[in-house]
Amino acid sequence: MHPLNMLPALILVAALGVKVAAAQSSLGAQGPEGEPHRLQQWLVPSPDSATAAHAVLFRPPGKGPFPLAVIAHASTQNVLRRAQMPQLEYRALAGWLVARGFAVLVPERPGHGATGGKYLEDQGGCDEADYAKSGRVVADAIAAATGFIRKQPFIRAEGMVVIGHSAGAWGALALAGEDPKNVAAIIAFAPGRGGHADDSSSRVCAPHTLMAAAGEFGKAARVRVTWLVAANDSYFSPAFSRQLADAFRAAGGRADFRVLPAHGSEGHWLVETGGGVTLAGPELDRALKARSRTPAAKR
Repeated sequence: MHPLNMLPALILVAALGVKVAAAQSSLGAQGPEGEPHRLQQWLVPSPDSATAAHAVLFRPPGKGPFPLAVIAHASTQNVLRRAQMPQLEYRALAGWLVARGFAVLVPERPGHGATGGKYLEDQGGCDEADYAKSGRVVADAIAAATGFIRKQPFIRAEGMVVIGHSAGAWGALALAGEDPKNVAAIIAFAPGRGGHADDSSSRVCAPHTLMAAAGEFGKAARVRVTWLVAANDSYFSPAFSRQLADAFRAAGGRADFRVLPAHGSEGHWLVETGGGVTLAGPELDRALKARSRTPAAKR
């Protein structure tokens, strides 16, 4: 190639290098603490080295070190809805956890809201849906964000609790294969992908493919999962959710499946509300107590 023809390519490579360096150098706290619960904006790593993920961090009073809980948010295949997604904070759930001594991180994943970047967890259409891959990508995003936060002096490195919602909970299931010393408990609110297929209530895109992926996650699982779904969830009904949990358990995973009371007009969003967290409180307490009694699983 002629040297002059190489110039645009070299400029592009240099620009990308500057973007990556800028993303990495800006990681960390982005301003002072506020209310409630010492709320603070952070930038954390994502699986895309060029994209720093926006995150919200909550903390109890004091210097710590605090055990860490991470909340993985829901998603959508709709490009416009993802771009317009506000930064999710799950304030009621975060407050419940802070009251029990946890620092709580809520990271945004690439392809959503202010974080932007490429949507890495695309599952594809019904005919070619790759639910296992999309779950593992979400797990990678959780690991990238928490790997950074766990190095902070106010965080206890071991015994993290992972709480997921919908697509975020599906990714949390993929983390069940982690060392129980690092991930002490997983709490999954209505885990799944492909719910409301074609915007139709109670219709799941490629349900058998989703169940097969649940079995893949169960086969590798080492961490116990608390699997929660509301009685009026129209994305992943209690009956279908039980089938998913059974597929996970049949492959070797350990999961405590519970149906929570109906909440509001759509139970899928239960975990985003104060009333929903109150309904889930006894199961959350049970899961957190069990984590301290469960020895590291052996394989």
